[in-house]
Amino acid sequence: MSVSEPAIPDSARFVIIGAGVHGLSTAWHLAAELRRSGDGDGADVVVLDKTGVGAGASGIACGVVRNNYFQPAMRELMAHSVGLWEENAEALSYHPVGYLQISPERMRADVGDIYAQQQAIGYESTLVEGEGDSRRYLEAIFPDWRARGITSVLHEKRGGYAHNGPSVRGLADKARAEGVRILGGVTVRDLVLDGGSVTAVETDHGTIRCEQVVVAAGPWVRDFWRMLDLPETVAVRGSDGGTVDRPMWTYWALQEGTLAVDPGFLTDAGGAMPPVVHVDSDAPLYDAAGDLVTDEVWGIYFKPDTNFGGVQGGAMPLVVRRRPEDVAVDPYGPDSPDFVVGADFERLWTSALAHCLERFDGLRHLMSREPSGGIGCFTPDSFPVFDRFRENVTVIADSNHGYKMIGVGALVAKEVTGSPQRLLEPFRHSRFARGEVHPVSNSPFPWS
Repeated sequence: MSVSEPAIPDSARFVIIGAGVHGLSTAWHLAAELRRSGDGDGADVVVLDKTGVGAGASGIACGVVRNNYFQPAMRELMAHSVGLWEENAEALSYHPVGYLQISPERMRADVGDIYAQQQAIGYESTLVEGEGDSRRYLEAIFPDWRARGITSVLHEKRGGYAHNGPSVRGLADKARAEGVRILGGVTVRDLVLDGGSVTAVETDHGTIRCEQVVVAAGPWVRDFWRMLDLPETVAVRGSDGGTVDRPMWTYWALQEGTLAVDPGFLTDAGGAMPPVVHVDSDAPLYDAAGDLVTDEVWGIYFKPDTNFGGVQGGAMPLVVRRRPEDVAVDPYGPDSPDFVVGADFERLWTSALAHCLERFDGLRHLMSREPSGGIGCFTPDSFPVFDRFRENVTVIADSNHGYKMIGVGALVAKEVTGSPQRLLEPFRHSRFARGEVHPVSNSPFPWS
């Protein structure tokens, strides 16, 4: 057991469950908000995690920070988060190298809309359209670029990536500097409901009385939803005015891995670290033997990363075809017997790398054999829910967008101290009943 304090407190004004990006960001900003207002300080805030800092999804995240979303509400929220990464780049191990969205004709109109709305909010980016101009733009960055059928390139000049482990530890340092207690090795067993509110958090080390709770538990949100006695389905209104019941939570298996080359293997034409690269394509994809991998729309992302020790990235996640209640979240990530990536991902990702850049020809054998992968818990429209339930419980259910959304914690901190935040309004649970779900693009990724 790794417990960073000798014992849990009998009570705390604010109990935050989960020591990942959302929980730690909320704790840091909440403590600072209390101090600035004169209404308390970090001693009023305790973070609980059954394992420790970054032990869940935040600790294995690819670390990409981008604002490439088809949904206007996501773009504005992400611009806020990117600003926070930029302000704390050194402390959070953030690398502002930019981000490339590279797309085929079927996505060209969507990408144009993203660009126009990025300009409307003052988010710096460049749009290149047309197959010839797109190829020339990419060849100026990567001289060995060779993917065809690309008709748009959206180059976000902001964004990039962060080293996941160091960045989460950096968040924990900031929270502790404000006086927050972070208790690892403490498992939450139940939430004590009295009337319409939670009055205490029961753990395997005792019970903590509390005034407010923030649930920031990543893929474990399903379990806390049950503790709050909330319905496992939700009625979603359609465009025809009718409603359909959908599972509140659906699990997807994440597909990520590392090619064990020197990170300097992937540099731009000037020898510098390139932007994060995201490619969607409808071109048939073949492996090194010339066999068809897929003739459906596919997508990958990749970047050089010293933290992972190579070129790291991923592909489209896969739906976990089990009832949500039957999905085993534990053991999580690389320790899972069910959800580590396998040969299918390896074949697709390395074939796609070689499809895009000549330098990746024949390198499948360099795939890291370290287990990788995890699962994410998605809402009915695959976008976050940030809302209050049972009067005094704020749920941060990020639908696997979480790592990059570091600014959500700052906004939640303001809400739990009494200041509603406009940027969080489009992500309330009530949007499903109103039929105001977030629009879907033509990307193969559910979060695009």
